[in-house]
Amino acid sequence: LRGFLLAYNQLAQLCFQRCVCSLGHRLLSAHEERCLDHCAGKLLHANHRLMGAYVGLMPALLERRRAEAAAATPDPPDPQPGTPGTTT
Repeated sequence: LRGFLLAYNQLAQLCFQRCVCSLGHRLLSAHEERCLDHCAGKLLHANHRLMGAYVGLMPALLERRRAEAAAATPDPPDPQPGTPGTTT
């Protein structure tokens, strides 16, 4: 939720800075509304594509991390004959 709120606030700030020209009126002008719709739509579309790529790549990244972790973890030593818990 925190990440979503940060992204939403960044989107709102960026589009506000780009599109709102005058703070002298209570309502947005038609030009400002079109600009905000275009700005937000463009950023949401880009975010949607980025998340799609992330979801597609994530299984391969997780598998690679598991393989690296398994390679970095040494195998436990084989039990010596005569050690309790082993059969001879």
